[in-house]
Amino acid sequence: MNKPVRVILLDEADSEYKKLNYIVGQQIKENTEEMQLLRSIKQKIEFVKANPFYGNNIPKLLIPKEYIIKYNAKNLWRVELTNYWRMLYTIKGDLVEVICFILDIINHKEYDKKFGYRGK
Repeated sequence: MNKPVRVILLDEADSEYKKLNYIVGQQIKENTEEMQLLRSIKQKIEFVKANPFYGNNIPKLLIPKEYIIKYNAKNLWRVELTNYWRMLYTIKGDLVEVICFILDIINHKEYDKKFGYRGK
């Protein structure tokens, strides 16, 4: 039996998504960076719904403490989006369903900062 999969955007991820959606709604030009990013996010959310393990698993030792403390994230997955953006999510579940919580939608610079990588 396959469990249903829900995807829920939390806190910063939800704010970023709503802000991006608003910006795209105000744009007149076709195929802007914001439109590409929004399409990419929507597409990847559908991929995660179809397969919660779609993203790249981040090793437990590399999970930023803020995710562990704030969300009790015991696992973390990364999905690469257009223009070097990243979507980070954790998977939780029970006997009834699987829930993927999107924790962050961030650009490459913020991703590097969050994970302690040096910028060039």
